[in-house]
Amino acid sequence: QVQLVESGGGLVQAGGSMRLSCAASGHFFSSYSMGWFRQAPGKDREFVAAIHWTGSSTYYADSVKGRFTISRDNAKNTVYLQMNRLRPEDTAVYSCAATRKPSYKSGSSSSYDYWGQGTQVTVSS
Repeated sequence: QVQLVESGGGLVQAGGSMRLSCAASGHFFSSYSMGWFRQAPGKDREFVAAIHWTGSSTYYADSVKGRFTISRDNAKNTVYLQMNRLRPEDTAVYSCAATRKPSYKSGSSSSYDYWGQGTQVTVSS
């Protein structure tokens, strides 16, 4: 069992930066691959980024590639999402998720077993 809590959301102007954190409690965090997803009002949840449990591989949605960076610190049981050059269309509730499935990089939310409550990110124009 893994519990996930996101933090770091808020309001930022377009072009600005923000870093989200996802703190995990429970055993064996370092054996879980992690993902970030987001959901804007009236839209489906969409994949943002994923990272292998070793941190050796990362994957991104095309819409954020080159602007967002996912990373993890297994000693701190935390995964991060650094977001740069934010756009109004990045406005959403961002959630982190954990899984041991190799399909973590597929971008499908059904590949993930544990979810945080989410944190709101609002980008003003």
